[in-house]
Amino acid sequence: MNDFAKMFGQMMEQGQKMAAAFNPTMATFTPPAFDKMFPMMTKEQMDMLWGNAFNKDGLDSKTRLLVVLAGLTAQGAQAEAPFKMTVRHALEAGASEKEIAEVIYQMSLLGGLPAMSKALELAQEIFAERAESRKEDSE
Repeated sequence: MNDFAKMFGQMMEQGQKMAAAFNPTMATFTPPAFDKMFPMMTKEQMDMLWGNAFNKDGLDSKTRLLVVLAGLTAQGAQAEAPFKMTVRHALEAGASEKEIAEVIYQMSLLGGLPAMSKALELAQEIFAERAESRKEDSE
C-alpha cells in the first residue's frame, strides 16, 4: 500500500468514527447507498416541477428525465447516486426499461463505449431492484 492509499484509508476511518459519534446509524452508511436516502417523487410532482406546470407545451417529466439521463451517460455515468436516482425517477415518470436502455445506447456515440457500459450496469442494478421489489410485493 502506498503512502497516499494509507493516508486515504486513515481519513475514511476517521470520518466514519466521526459520523458514528454524531449519529450512530451513520456507522454503517456507505456512499453507494446514498441514492436510496432520497424519497421518490410521484409522476405528478415531477410534472409539476419539471414538466408542464410552467410551459404547457414543454417537455413532460419523462422526457426531461431521459434527457438528464443522456447527459449523465455522456459524462461517463461518474456520479452513481444521481444517475441511479434519475433512472428511478424516469421509471416513475413512465419511461420503460427499454427506453432507458435506448437512451444509454444512443449516448455511446457521444460518451463512448465505457460510458455506455457503466451506465447500463447502473441502470441494470435499478431494474433488478425493481424486479425484486415487484416479486416481494406479489408474494
